[in-house]
Amino acid sequence: MQPNKNFFIDVTQLRIGIYVHLDLGWMDHPFTTSNFKIKNEEQISKIKALGLKRLRYDPERSDSEPLPLEINVTAIEKTTTETPAINSVEAHSNPTASIEPKAENTEHSQEQHLKRLIQMHKTMDECEKKFIAVGNTAKLAMKEILLHPKQSIVHAEQLVNEMVDSALNESEIAIVAINGNRSNDHDYVHSLNVTVLSMMMARTLNMTEEEARLLGIAALFHDIGKAELSDKVLLKKEPLTHSEQAYFERHCEIGALTAKKSGLSERIVNIILQHHEHADGTGYPQRLKADKTDPLARLLVLINNYDGLCNPHNISSARTPYEALAHMFANQRSKFDDAMLKQLIKSLGVYPPGSIVQLSNGLYGVVIAVNPTNPLRPVVMLYDAKSDNKPPLIISLRENPNLSISICVRPTQLPEDALNYLNPRKRISYFLDKDLTAESLQ
Repeated sequence: MQPNKNFFIDVTQLRIGIYVHLDLGWMDHPFTTSNFKIKNEEQISKIKALGLKRLRYDPERSDSEPLPLEINVTAIEKTTTETPAINSVEAHSNPTASIEPKAENTEHSQEQHLKRLIQMHKTMDECEKKFIAVGNTAKLAMKEILLHPKQSIVHAEQLVNEMVDSALNESEIAIVAINGNRSNDHDYVHSLNVTVLSMMMARTLNMTEEEARLLGIAALFHDIGKAELSDKVLLKKEPLTHSEQAYFERHCEIGALTAKKSGLSERIVNIILQHHEHADGTGYPQRLKADKTDPLARLLVLINNYDGLCNPHNISSARTPYEALAHMFANQRSKFDDAMLKQLIKSLGVYPPGSIVQLSNGLYGVVIAVNPTNPLRPVVMLYDAKSDNKPPLIISLRENPNLSISICVRPTQLPEDALNYLNPRKRISYFLDKDLTAESLQ
């Protein structure tokens, strides 16, 4: 497949009908998404106010031609002195050129490159095995909470303590997207996802070990109240009726009561009770505003909502990780602690693990890991129809500064061959792992 050519226009050439790409983070512009078709003059004014001199645009998705360039000395100098690599024929003629080993093109360097790929795949496989083992422990802890609460809490504390130690004490750690086909069932995976992402946030927010452990236990058990609700309501794909919604909302209070009876601390009980309270007071069960809720509950609300958007019971309504974060930032900001939302986006990156992306060289790939300290340069597994790499090529953008992510796409937007090769996960699971980060930097 030939990579897509990138086209650029001066900001003075903007007009209604042009499809633009803003190569900025969500927090750096006022629009819902970073790529869209301009609908009115107000949007043009907002784009110009960003201070950009030049923008990437898509002629095929545009309804209008750009306005003639305003000729001036500055524009001419800019045009003649800047020649982006992604516009050059040479760059497009070999899209993998910038991701081959930089050493001399010898048999030895190619062999070393292949060995590294094989080792990265082994590391990924080991990470997924760890996830399954941790998932089994989480499942056991949640099943035992009603009948054997003391034993359940022992299992939960052991699990969370290990995750806290890893999250807070390792110098480098990656958030890894785990193959959904090898994960446990949805209910336990959701609680584990929320726990894993909570530990990631504990790290980036510099929490104490005590607070991180409280958060981890609350995250693992946040939905235990659902065990007493009917599957007819829990698994319903259509929108809930008013009475069904009221019935569903009871799981917060039921969960808090179960946690209290099991001997969990009062603070954990309150966090579980408040894990659906929104910062603007529109949540439940008590319609509390942010200043009336526990800070750890506010964090749990945020993470729970994110995973719910990515992994709903009705998988047909699932959003990609990129879409989920964009939706939360553009349409739901009032519901969350603003500083925590921005930190979640910063930690996961604009392209969280599980995102399907197209790189600046035209290749498609899946983001498989993100380092919270460098979230805009993730680890990506690539599809290249012309490549003989076995197993699939995995690169760290951190180690390939000439490459960047151009756009994020939905699975349905992938060419058929890339879709079959990358086999995007229907459900996305997360895990924290230090080995994959270390391997990607060797």
